[in-house]
Amino acid sequence: MRIAQVAPLHEAVPPKLYGGTERVVHYLTEELVRQGHEVTLFASGDSETSARLVPCCERALRLDPHCRDRLAHHVLMLEKVAQEAREFDVIHFHVDYIHFPLMRRLSVPHVTTLHGRLDLPDFVPLYREFAEMPVVSISNAQREPLPFLNWMATVYHGLPKDLYRFHARPGDYLAFLGRISPEKRPDRAIKIAEMVGMKLLIAAKVDAADRDYFEQVIRPLLKSPWVEFIGEIGDEEKNEFLGKAYALLFPIDWPEPFGLVMIESLACGTPVIAWRCGSVPEVIEQGISGFIVESLEEAARAVEKVAGLKRILCRKAFERRFSAERMARDYLRVYDRLLEGERPVLRAA
Repeated sequence: MRIAQVAPLHEAVPPKLYGGTERVVHYLTEELVRQGHEVTLFASGDSETSARLVPCCERALRLDPHCRDRLAHHVLMLEKVAQEAREFDVIHFHVDYIHFPLMRRLSVPHVTTLHGRLDLPDFVPLYREFAEMPVVSISNAQREPLPFLNWMATVYHGLPKDLYRFHARPGDYLAFLGRISPEKRPDRAIKIAEMVGMKLLIAAKVDAADRDYFEQVIRPLLKSPWVEFIGEIGDEEKNEFLGKAYALLFPIDWPEPFGLVMIESLACGTPVIAWRCGSVPEVIEQGISGFIVESLEEAARAVEKVAGLKRILCRKAFERRFSAERMARDYLRVYDRLLEGERPVLRAA
């Protein structure tokens, strides 16, 4: 099958550091190539891929100090996609909704994976206008604010099985990995560490939009003797960081669409303690791969109960449910249905 993958230009594919969507696009692209498909990747010029790369800007925009208008680069990318659109059996977009007007006018099979939150009021009139667009959710919870969309399926993210090593023995610290922002609630993670008297290592990036929150709310909390702030880390460092943790804290306070860090942790064999928000109940199996909580007190008790979990079951849960091979297989079913002209509305089991 001739497949185009259209990635955001904010990060390279794969990202040099943080970047969930671009990371997933990379894993999907590589797996599709491995399975023998002819894949073209529209992405930043510093991307690394086994597919044919169509560079749409010189380098990832977040790391380009000369970039002042990210939208301009994405519009140019859409023109490049349009010029080659007839060469593909299916075009798979990962860039939210910016391409909808274009694809409405091109009779080419296409699908869009929506990677972000969908509960914002601004989205309702937009998505009602483009309700015929075939879309994929990354969790069943993600699609709930917009049930009227043309949902083709829910496809959970996946990782290559050999990306992270299984660590049979836990370390002596709690881990927080991702992004410093109000919805990720690193303040909760710090409080949990203090409540249970265990070291917390925070490996996270600070976006410009969250700089004030970091300086005013989080930086004062980093004075705690239980906390060590590491900063942003990449894939190679994640293996050790997550694998040697006692547990991953995922104390979110927003409708998380998926939460890639949860399955990265499970791949290492490290249990997850997460708030009951968004996709969490779909990803974490209570009492098997971690604990789902609703308060600081529950989270503290969960830390104490982690010792009773078997890390090998965390790894097996990852292999069974969240491999890149399974993800690619699910998307290929979506592509086949698009080519057959079907419109299924499937939820992940």
